[in-house]
Amino acid sequence: MTIDTAVTHLTPELWAEANRLLIRKALAEFAHERLITPEPLGDPHASSTTTRPGEAPFRVRADEGPVEYRFTASRLALDHWQVFPESISRHDGERELPLDALDFFLDLRSSLGLSDAILPVYLEEISSTLSGTAYKLTKPQITSAELARSGFQAIETGMTEGHPCFVANNGRLGFGIHEYLAYAPETASPVRLLWLAARRDRATFTAGAGLDHETLMRDELGGPALDRFAAQLADRGLDSADYLLLPVHPWQWWNKLSVTFAAEIAQERLVLLGEGDDDYLAQQSIRTFFNTSDPAKHYVKTALSVLNMGFMRGLSAAYMEATPAINDWLAGLIAADDTFRAARFSIIRERAAIGYRHEQYERATDRYSAYRKMLAALWRESPVPSLEPGERLATMASLLHVDRDGASFAGALIAESGRAPAEWLRGYLDAYLVPVLHSFYAYDLVFMPHGENVILVLGEDGTVSRAIFKDIAEEIAVMDPDAVLPPAVERIRADVPEELRLLSVFTDVFDCFFRFLNAALATEGILEESVFWRTVAECVTAYQDSHPELADRFKQDDLFAPDFALSCLNRLQLRDNAQMVDLADPAGALQLVGTLANPIA
Repeated sequence: MTIDTAVTHLTPELWAEANRLLIRKALAEFAHERLITPEPLGDPHASSTTTRPGEAPFRVRADEGPVEYRFTASRLALDHWQVFPESISRHDGERELPLDALDFFLDLRSSLGLSDAILPVYLEEISSTLSGTAYKLTKPQITSAELARSGFQAIETGMTEGHPCFVANNGRLGFGIHEYLAYAPETASPVRLLWLAARRDRATFTAGAGLDHETLMRDELGGPALDRFAAQLADRGLDSADYLLLPVHPWQWWNKLSVTFAAEIAQERLVLLGEGDDDYLAQQSIRTFFNTSDPAKHYVKTALSVLNMGFMRGLSAAYMEATPAINDWLAGLIAADDTFRAARFSIIRERAAIGYRHEQYERATDRYSAYRKMLAALWRESPVPSLEPGERLATMASLLHVDRDGASFAGALIAESGRAPAEWLRGYLDAYLVPVLHSFYAYDLVFMPHGENVILVLGEDGTVSRAIFKDIAEEIAVMDPDAVLPPAVERIRADVPEELRLLSVFTDVFDCFFRFLNAALATEGILEESVFWRTVAECVTAYQDSHPELADRFKQDDLFAPDFALSCLNRLQLRDNAQMVDLADPAGALQLVGTLANPIA
């Protein structure tokens, strides 16, 4: 890469398209979260040249002055705004202005509640997101049908949208352009992790049952690399028995550890050993890596001190300590349950974790500080060894992917299956939604089961045969105050008010995933939304009918309630884009604005 080739994606044409796509998303999601209120604009037949069902013209006025945005959209269940990007225009009176996403946020800064402190940083995140979109627009156009038949990692790196709700969803503040090209998942660049030796009196390694540090390192690194690392320590007069091996993201070494942890390096509490021998690919979550040299080996999740989508993406050394025990506990619970077994539901366990404690930074900071989250890693099982002949893998986020021609990935799988769309959908719901419901009603256990946190196992015909959940220890909670939990697992207990408990399903599943899947299939003319939501309702009813012993729970937390609270994710990020939520008290930060009509009521 040379200086001039690093920014070849930043052209007037690609920038204009990226801005149009981002403003489309901003109009849709900010209207959904009731930050802006689009006004109907005249005769629906006067401005619309298409015949898409329910399409009508709207406008949104700037906070001050005569500027307004005009567009057409269809409104679907859950107050979803399907905004059509080609229809968007910006006007000053009758004079049309160019579309510019940064101007959009400046035009609406008061409506969006962007404070003087947050606004410039948010604009930087938007600029980075736009740059990422422009890069994705340079990639060869692959149809959804082609992508659906591709391999697991081709699908992972082929995603173009990022989180479906968040507008600034690819900020990655801290990456330079050369680092973006080296480490962003969509660039599909192979990465070799760096390895440090960390003194045992400063590092804590924990592992699940039947696993220890030496066994894991031999399996993951191999004998030659281990011998090479041991020789490096010996050459410095250091005893490898005094150290634990710890993988780090190359960015983290060059930009943080080599400077911020300089004292630890100078005093040989940390020793740089160099690269491992395996190639990895960054996943959609950006700090997690899949081993492409040997796909059966573990994922590695690393600390990465870049600001992305409401959090500094570090890893807490303190949190890592209990991670394997939490995963073993949950795996045991799932294995012993008939409903989970019938759904063939599983998790990929976080089998081991390591964290390094910098004593002075810990004395200087509280538990929220990014300085406590700079050096930790975990190893997560790969789903590849669990595959049976004919099965293949796809991130669940792929179901929301739509190609340049408007064709959806989900629609491609439905076509491949040869089944009726509702039949295909029901198979997916039985694999994905039933485990979510059973966890909630039988165990008061909630996941964060968004698209990036779920891997779908597809059959040869493109149907969903089972679901695998991941990212367990940081993103599950037990809401029963009386549940008996092992001491090492106690951390996941969460005190959630009764009226908010079911939002774990209504928000995370219905509003933040099914809303978009329904819109994609309805807009493409594959499945009417009434049929979509009826199929969801039938899945819920079938689950409840099969568990009469939980009837009181079904009444207490009624999934068929007429409405539920609208929990707004962008409002969290617009309010504080550095720390949206305290993971120890996620309910405490919720931004609730009115209600949504429940589409399965």
